[in-house]
Amino acid sequence: MNDKSNILKYKHLGIYTQNENVAYMRKDCHVCISEGFEALTRIRISTLRSSIVGSLHVVSSEILQPGEIALSETAADKLKVTEGETLCVSHLEPIESLGLVRAKIYNQKLDYQAYKNIITDIIEGDYSNIHLSAFITACAGNRMDIDEIISLTKAMISSGKQLDWNKDIVVDKHCIGGLPGNRTTPIVVSIVAAYGFTMPKTSSRAITSPAGTADTMEVLTNVTLSPEEIKKVVEQEGGCFVWGGTAELSPADDILIKVEKALDIDSEGQLIASVLSKKAAAGATHVVIDIPVGKTAKVRNEEAALQLKEFMEVVGEAIGLKVKVVITDGTQPVGRGIGPNLEAVDVISVLKNEEKAPKDLRERSLALAGELFELSGKVAQGMGKSVAKEILDSGKAHKKFMAICTAQGRYSHPIVAPYHFEMHAPKCGTIKSINNRKIAKLAKLSGAPQSKTAGISINIRLNQEVEKGELLYILYAESEGELNYALEYYDNQEDIIEIE
Repeated sequence: MNDKSNILKYKHLGIYTQNENVAYMRKDCHVCISEGFEALTRIRISTLRSSIVGSLHVVSSEILQPGEIALSETAADKLKVTEGETLCVSHLEPIESLGLVRAKIYNQKLDYQAYKNIITDIIEGDYSNIHLSAFITACAGNRMDIDEIISLTKAMISSGKQLDWNKDIVVDKHCIGGLPGNRTTPIVVSIVAAYGFTMPKTSSRAITSPAGTADTMEVLTNVTLSPEEIKKVVEQEGGCFVWGGTAELSPADDILIKVEKALDIDSEGQLIASVLSKKAAAGATHVVIDIPVGKTAKVRNEEAALQLKEFMEVVGEAIGLKVKVVITDGTQPVGRGIGPNLEAVDVISVLKNEEKAPKDLRERSLALAGELFELSGKVAQGMGKSVAKEILDSGKAHKKFMAICTAQGRYSHPIVAPYHFEMHAPKCGTIKSINNRKIAKLAKLSGAPQSKTAGISINIRLNQEVEKGELLYILYAESEGELNYALEYYDNQEDIIEIE
């Protein structure tokens, strides 16, 4: 920081940009003029202690004074900069791994070292969202072969912390997604941990859905735990329900997920690398993968599911995981609730063995817990589900769930959204289809998952007979504006639920 001409004084503006490092400078700033910086130029910003790479945004108002620079909250946190501190700004040296991204754009095969270089630079914050979008898109559309998927998975595992439980059996499960309300994870963890297995469950937030497991569990307990806190909870209770983002396990995954969400892309290769890298980094040895299949699920046909099943199992073996893939029915939402709070209500209802608890959510959870028991080799084939049922019916699973929540810092009861609108059947007939994607979109437009109590409570199932005027589902929102916004979408759709 010896070049006085490149020195600017930091001003805090409190601008949030998710994962992206952004710098703000005046258009007439002497550094912009002398260096020829323009909007979106990638620049290096340095203190005496460290430096980061960021994108430049140019302002023409008096929000900044001459000689001042502002940073996004993400960038300021990384630099640990304080108001009035001096920063040095300079041109960015070439990022060599971007050449590898360009090679992938032109469909060249990349090896482990190439993916490791890319992932390392992503974690360092050297990639803008534009660069991340290019990498994600270049890998989409089945453009990665099995060797590349293995290489990317290994690179993502090695990029962050890895937990070791010193146990021969550590179980985990994951659902590929695309099925609204399919919140089996908290129930499965509770059953399996009550049995005595170790299940350190790290989950993602929603990518393209109205809720991820972390979003739902955040309604009930703290999910942002450090690796040290995770270890303490798991050693005490045998399981946990935490967001993988703060656990620093496969950290590149959470950066990529945010951009995938914006692009509405979940490519096969990166999906496999994302899921299995998190499982391996969390210390799992035995993993069950749930792939729901349906015309409006994420995986739309049996052929695609079988291909994904094969890749999952091959990649799992390559990184030392015993993986079993279960292909399940994905033709309709699971449970009643769609959205964090409403799904939490369903989870608690199943764990308490309430008469009104959604039977499909209960049965799926028992089946998946049973698969984990049998995969472990500790329960005989064909007996897993009955073992799981005994634990759930006895109340042991609910007791374990409450103990885990308490160990994670709190248990909070779900609350009801202040605004709602009821959807009624326009005619008599049979429920012939429920469009998963459109139901999910309607729930998201109502505010889920950011608005925890927003979403949909669905009242019908496929092939059910309904009368004209019968309640189909209730749309919930936290503000009248969000409710009306979702209803505008509803008014323009004819096939969210088809009645014949």
